Amino acid sequence: MARDLQITFDAADPARLAAFWADVLGYRLQDPPGGFASWDEALDAMGIPPERRNDASGVVDPDGAGPRLFFQRVAEGKQAKNRVHLDVRAAPGLSGDDRMAALEAEAERLTALGAQRLTRFEPAPPLGSGHIVMADPEGNEFCLD
Repeated sequence: MARDLQITFDAADPARLAAFWADVLGYRLQDPPGGFASWDEALDAMGIPPERRNDASGVVDPDGAGPRLFFQRVAEGKQAKNRVHLDVRAAPGLSGDDRMAALEAEAERLTALGAQRLTRFEPAPPLGSGHIVMADPEGNEFCLD
């Protein structure tokens, strides 16, 4: 039986990280619950005080194909290298110089959104096609692949 997949990020600022990943992936902020015109209206009805309104955020694929990303506030900061990371497929079907140019262009776009560029790995055929390791605004590593 197939399962739905949600990817959860611990975060200091869930709204900021949700906005970053929505821009990276072409996702959008999840709509408020049915019957509410906005998240503020829904959170008011739930009795959530203003200081708790950035405790969580979620983004979704507008086409419904990709997994939901959920961001939850945690007190502790990131402390070690990720053991699992996302690969953002920014150059599908490309190879060599064309691939690396596409990855560089995406790295530049994401850096402007708040990402940090960490390391570039050159193509190393036959298995290594080249990639760029990045970090999101809270230091979570991911690859442009």
